[in-house]
Amino acid sequence: MAEATTTVATKEANEVARPEPTWGGTQYTPRVDVYEDANELVFACDMPGVRPEDLDVRYENGELTLHGRVRARQENVNFLLLEYGVGDFYRTFTVDADVDPNRIAAEYKLGVLTIHLPKKEEVKPHRIQIKAQ
Repeated sequence: MAEATTTVATKEANEVARPEPTWGGTQYTPRVDVYEDANELVFACDMPGVRPEDLDVRYENGELTLHGRVRARQENVNFLLLEYGVGDFYRTFTVDADVDPNRIAAEYKLGVLTIHLPKKEEVKPHRIQIKAQ
């Protein structure tokens, strides 16, 4: 199997250029698996409790930003135990690859947001035909 050539780096907490949200409330960092094949980068992001209409995914200037809002499941309830978190999932990645932004696709199923970032054709590996004499 070919070695991955793309580097994906998460923003460090002390990085000066880190985007800061302007909304208040609790923020969570979603757990994310990232893998690569010859055609694309794939991000699998755990965002339990987020409704599809409360998801926002953006790709701009080599940065992939994930935002999902978790709303309260019940209101006006006298809880005996409350462990369900209400707040926002937020995470930004710097993607060191030539991604085709017009072909990015995402789907959300069972609390997992999967984002496909297709590589541009010119950066995909090409098999070279060898002519025998």
